[in-house]
Amino acid sequence: MSGPPAAPRPGSAETSAETSAEASAETVGGGGTGPGPDPGRFALLLSPPRARTGWRVLPARVLAMCVVELQKLRHDRTELYTRAVQPALWLLIFGETFTRIKAIPTGGIPYIDYLAPGIIAQSAMFIAIFYGIMIIWERDAGILTKLLVTPTPRAALISGKAFASGVKALIQAVVVIVIAAALGVGLTWNPLRLLGVAVAVILGSAFFSCLSMTIAGIVLTRDRLMGIGQAITMPLFFASNALYPVAIMPGWLQTVSRINPLSYQVDALRGLLLGTPSHLALDYGVLLGAAVLGIAAASSLLGRLAR
Repeated sequence: MSGPPAAPRPGSAETSAETSAEASAETVGGGGTGPGPDPGRFALLLSPPRARTGWRVLPARVLAMCVVELQKLRHDRTELYTRAVQPALWLLIFGETFTRIKAIPTGGIPYIDYLAPGIIAQSAMFIAIFYGIMIIWERDAGILTKLLVTPTPRAALISGKAFASGVKALIQAVVVIVIAAALGVGLTWNPLRLLGVAVAVILGSAFFSCLSMTIAGIVLTRDRLMGIGQAITMPLFFASNALYPVAIMPGWLQTVSRINPLSYQVDALRGLLLGTPSHLALDYGVLLGAAVLGIAAASSLLGRLAR
């Protein structure tokens, strides 16, 4: 007769567990055919990659905020149609009339040609200057507070909204260019020059929308912002070279025109579209600097607006 089964040796269970763990490790590491498991692979499984924070996420967040703003146009395009009426009236009535009068020196080009770039800049500014109303509405609806608790930098929120206003203004600029071309305005169709026009429109609109959001962070209410916006739009427009050359202005108005970013935007648009003498390097430098300062100012007041 066979004897009783032999008792397991002490430590055999631990040995079996160790053997199973080693087999599992060999399986993960390549079925035991290669070297031992890669420690870096286990570290990646146990701890996920560190999320990007701070300024490293700025470009992606700016693009995301810009796309969100532009998606609003899919639900309501009436703003684009109604805003096309005013520049059309400026070109059809003001431009055609003063072209016949020939009272404003324009360097030998028809006045309606001289006016068209100014109307592009004006329509872009009018779209951007009331952009602060939208951010106040988002504050009242609780959207702004939710955006501020995300890891998105405040500069990205402001930049996304600013460049979204620039894209809207660019759509408006296309409408004005089409109307001007239908009226016989001698515009250039050089792709590189048109790309420069797009950059000038976006930078100018980014500044004016940031100016509006900065004012919103100071006054905190839509009614006050509407009043201030209406009070500064026409002075900014008439104290620029959009309607007439700087040389025929009074001395004090020439000084105001030289510190008005709209003048540099108009100068760039006129030089690119009509080929008139311009200072493109200075124009783009001022527009870029103004946009950066506007983003910084609006970002610093965003927290005050949300309180």
